[in-house]
Amino acid sequence: MKMEKGMKILYFMAFFMALSEAFPGYIKSSFVKEYVPAYWVGLFFVGSSLLTLFAVNFFPVLIKRFSNFKVALSVILINIASIVFLITVQDVYWFFVFFIIFETALILRWINMDIFLERITANPTTGKTRTLYLTYKNVGWLISPVIVGFLVGASNYRLIYLCSIVFLTIALIMMIAQKKRLRDDLDYEHQSTWKTIRRVFQRVSLRCIFSISFLLQLFYSIAVIYMPIYLNQNLGFSWQTIGLIFTFMLIPFVVLEIPAGIIADKYSGEKKILILGFLILISSTALFFFTKSTDPIVWAIILFLSRCGASLIEAMRESYFFKIIDVEDIDYINLFRDIRPLAYLVGSGFGVLVLKFLPLEYIFLFLAIILISGLFLTASLKRIENKR
Repeated sequence: MKMEKGMKILYFMAFFMALSEAFPGYIKSSFVKEYVPAYWVGLFFVGSSLLTLFAVNFFPVLIKRFSNFKVALSVILINIASIVFLITVQDVYWFFVFFIIFETALILRWINMDIFLERITANPTTGKTRTLYLTYKNVGWLISPVIVGFLVGASNYRLIYLCSIVFLTIALIMMIAQKKRLRDDLDYEHQSTWKTIRRVFQRVSLRCIFSISFLLQLFYSIAVIYMPIYLNQNLGFSWQTIGLIFTFMLIPFVVLEIPAGIIADKYSGEKKILILGFLILISSTALFFFTKSTDPIVWAIILFLSRCGASLIEAMRESYFFKIIDVEDIDYINLFRDIRPLAYLVGSGFGVLVLKFLPLEYIFLFLAIILISGLFLTASLKRIENKR
């Protein structure tokens, strides 16, 4: 595979796949709320997380047997079909079924993309390559909220999911057109999930970076599920206003991650940047609870600061992890992406529990306290010496 062109293909695929995820990303909890009360919304994410954890466990077996390309093709087709059924069914039980299938396929397709990209990435440039890849994804997330805010109107959620199908179809066409470039014939290593987990816990750096990833995904899960509901129903912001706030909020992911990746490659600076990221994220998450203002500008600034911290953590998480593993280590990559559904399972379940006894904003206070552990985990990481 030609490195530069192969990477460009993956970057643009990531952009359209991110659009397909981002369009319904911040309205899906409100869409679910059309079928069930607010305190049951989290159970839909619990269900999708459980199915994803189960599916991811068998994913390496499928990739090893059928190839990453064929499995990726199948997952995207399942993802498209699940959206079609999701927006056409009326029964709440069938809605639940296709919702969790959609969420599961969404996670699995990013594992395929990780394997495609890791195959063509040289270790000394992992930070730059990974953060550029993340930036293409984040541009998709950046431009989505403001468009969705105007498209969704009062509650036109199905239109948003139709847009998701269009973007995902474009990514599928690009993938099929580049079959020869993306086709793989590697001999992937595979071992049982429990053996992989044991090996992760035996290596300090792997154990800590997995834990850091869990904390970041826990923040994302609670922010994605509960922040839109809080802004819309507790503070009374319209979806147009929320769309503008979220667009401004996501700018750090486009602006900060590439410079952070370059610095990490040049100076092996993952640990210092991670500490800075956690300090910013912890402080801003605490402000979610303590801020009583109903001024959208105030909330735009607070949410912007939170994503400054999150973007630095995300960039360094990717840079550090993919420097200490290889493309053949499919089980590590698989388990690393399994953290997201696990975090959504914990985050949504935690939200259901808190909302039974306390107002919604207390979720953010408890989250800020939990995130403090990230500082101790970062301190335990071993410094990476880049080999050229």
